Amino acid sequence: MDMDERLKKELGAGRGSRAMSDRAVTERRDISDDDRLQMFQQALFNDALPDLPNLPGYHLCWLTTTNTRDPIHRRMQLGYEPVKPEEVPGMQYATLKTGEWSGFIAVNEMLAFKLPMSLYQRFMQEAHHDAPLREEQSLADQSDAIREQLMRSGSTVTEGDGLSELRQSNPARGVFTD
Repeated sequence: MDMDERLKKELGAGRGSRAMSDRAVTERRDISDDDRLQMFQQALFNDALPDLPNLPGYHLCWLTTTNTRDPIHRRMQLGYEPVKPEEVPGMQYATLKTGEWSGFIAVNEMLAFKLPMSLYQRFMQEAHHDAPLREEQSLADQSDAIREQLMRSGSTVTEGDGLSELRQSNPARGVFTD
């Protein structure tokens, strides 16, 4: 018996798994072939984290367990909820079996979470519209105070286009989509 034949025999090469030939296993379909194709396509283009599918009424995202300044429990207080494996066909393989986050969908230290779209819209409005407008107003107010102080001391002030635009800017409220 040559080396290749001995290795095949030891590794059980050529032998099929009894479980795989079981009719119930081979005919079982948890997800459709179209879902499998979509999973395959996502795997080709996403080497770090898989894309989470759309869940009507929710914004989905990955949250890290390692950021001490933005911990998971704080996000949960803000309204984020873990995505349940049964909500995302095909992601059962990524469910943690043990530990603090047991039962959660995870990839390395990242956990899948969802946020109701109404809260997502409000959070995005604050972070990307309202807060920047307040910051612009604060900059304009500081500039005005400095200009007034300099003018009282007899100095002349030349203001650039950017500050003038800050005072005139009144952008429309944001509309945020996934």
